[in-house]
Amino acid sequence: MSRFHWVRHGPTHAKAMVGWTDLPADLSDTAQLARLSDYLPQDALIVSSDLTRAHETANAIAAGRTRLPDNPQLREINFGAWEMANFDTAPQAERLRAFWETPGDLTAPEGESWNMISTRVSAAAAALMRAHPGRDIIVVAHMGAILTQVQAALDITGYEAFGHRIDNLSVTSLQHDGARWRAETINHLP
Repeated sequence: MSRFHWVRHGPTHAKAMVGWTDLPADLSDTAQLARLSDYLPQDALIVSSDLTRAHETANAIAAGRTRLPDNPQLREINFGAWEMANFDTAPQAERLRAFWETPGDLTAPEGESWNMISTRVSAAAAALMRAHPGRDIIVVAHMGAILTQVQAALDITGYEAFGHRIDNLSVTSLQHDGARWRAETINHLP
């Protein structure tokens, strides 16, 4: 049985759609980082997206755990032309609304769809499970990446997955029994 502890990176304080833009995380709340590290299994492996905000957060909570190489497949959704825009300034407002209200095959202009990120992140999780069977793995990633796995564990739609809150520095623990994912905790703040 494998357990993945999905951790959302530290806050960026950006007020826009941040996908593949490589912003640093604010890791100044060292007490919260210590609580998070203490909450996670000490013998777990730790891996992160290759984006700075996830990489730095993983390093801040590693605490002697075995650190696996960064994995670009764990990145946030690629927002393409909507990157760093907000709902008021993003081009193609109707398409943007449809993108969030009916997540699936609709892509961000020059970006990716919900189904594309789901496939990408699920493949990365499956590869980690194959490489490290039965292990606890801490994955420091992004809200969208984590929500794809919540969707799989709860067997819900993408739209329903968007209804789940994933706070910065929160833990979402999912267990794989060999056949399917099961949610243990979603958005736990230690």
